[in-house]
Amino acid sequence: MSTTIKIGTQESPLSLWQANAVKQMLEKLGHKIEIVSLKSIGDFAQVLDNALLYNKIDIAVHSLNDVSTILPDGIVQAAVLKRGNFKDVLVFKNNEEFLSQRDAIIAVGNSRHRAQWLNRYPTHTIVDLSGDLNTQLQKLEDNNDWNAAIFSAAALGRLGLKPKDSINLDWMIPSPAQGAIIITTLKGNEEIREICADLNHEETEICTGIERAFLNLLDGDSSSPIGALTFIKEDEVTFKGVLLSPDGSKKIEVNRVEKLSNHHEIASYCADFVIERGGKSLMDSIARSSKQANIYSTKTLTTDQRLLFNENVIAESSDFVKISLNRIKPQVVRNPIDNVIIANKHSVEALLHNFSAAELQFKNIYCVGRRTKRLIEKRIGPVKHVEKSTKALAEYLVEYIDGIDITYFCGDSNEDELSTILSDNNIKVNKVEAYQIKYDAEKVEDSVEGVMFHSPLTIKSYLKENDSDKIAFCIGETTATEAKKKFKDVRAAKLPTVESIIDLVNENYT
Repeated sequence: MSTTIKIGTQESPLSLWQANAVKQMLEKLGHKIEIVSLKSIGDFAQVLDNALLYNKIDIAVHSLNDVSTILPDGIVQAAVLKRGNFKDVLVFKNNEEFLSQRDAIIAVGNSRHRAQWLNRYPTHTIVDLSGDLNTQLQKLEDNNDWNAAIFSAAALGRLGLKPKDSINLDWMIPSPAQGAIIITTLKGNEEIREICADLNHEETEICTGIERAFLNLLDGDSSSPIGALTFIKEDEVTFKGVLLSPDGSKKIEVNRVEKLSNHHEIASYCADFVIERGGKSLMDSIARSSKQANIYSTKTLTTDQRLLFNENVIAESSDFVKISLNRIKPQVVRNPIDNVIIANKHSVEALLHNFSAAELQFKNIYCVGRRTKRLIEKRIGPVKHVEKSTKALAEYLVEYIDGIDITYFCGDSNEDELSTILSDNNIKVNKVEAYQIKYDAEKVEDSVEGVMFHSPLTIKSYLKENDSDKIAFCIGETTATEAKKKFKDVRAAKLPTVESIIDLVNENYT
């Protein structure tokens, strides 16, 4: 080729090293080469792709593990160079004693490093490591409380930056195609493709192709906590793959050995193996966790409940109200009690925490809510009457109570509409604080558009840290009534269950 071949690359030291490596290879083949350094604030791969598509450069050089598994239309893989060191390396300060200790601080640059390290060392603390290699190494040196940081061995080695105090992490499975360099060009540029084909390393192409196919079949990308490594020995191909949760608590591993002639089957077999063992739900949760929440539940949601949301809902949750059960004095229930109000399930739990059901000699039991009624009748005894709200129950008792006093097992809330109504009508209320309420609200993100409330108390807790500018999705009419005091948009579930609130949320995001 008589004209000069233009190589597009980034201005970073590692990118320039890679571009120059390709330049030297092509010059040895007798070609004239010019390196074109391009600047970018955002996605650099896209900048190089655009430069190719607009014929500003002839080829682009990338680290293969940073390239999308699906190339843009019109752009093809022209060559994969012989793979360098694929391992991850741990650069440590002072000594390696922290590896056997409970507490240590490790700096990492990606979710795969984070997940695999926490899976092996769950008590260690992980901090984020950003910037180019020189900046990252300087941060490690400057932060005296850090014990070590994880890097790509190939990147450190290519720039001659690997410190003495470092070890290869042989147990850590690398990123798919780590250590390899790819050359891309336009699909229609047959002359360039033919030239680059002379640089292609077939074994590396096969191995990285399997790893990237595995990544693609799991719907992963370079930011996913997925590791993959393939190597060829004689006539056999060996593959190791792993998918982890971001916190390292869950891990799905797969290993496969095939004849070289059957290497095309490895990626699909291994991806199916991972998916069948929970990989799909794990990847779905990873994808959802990377998006900003638009719904917040003021009560912690179970895994099964989270799966009920449709794809447009990203929900976070925590307990905005925490309950601690009190010690109830034995003399409170020593003698039979004619009239008892058991406020809710927390009162039931407190009573049974202190006494056996046989010790609870209650003649007439009253409560609020059908679920509380079922719980009482299952664990303590029959309920004489139930109402939907405390106010309705108080009004019923004013008319129909048998006697002039009642024992009320409740929480430590200062606001008590039921006691007030009964006292105003000359009914003596013997309040027993069965449990204590602690408000424990979190400040929700601005991205949150709606909040799930599970009781009036969760509303009061929420408002201590947040404004009432969201949609209030409420578990029932009592909670909705409380929400209407502050919120403009209040919606009540058809049934007093978490699942029914989720249905209400899904309707809003269909």
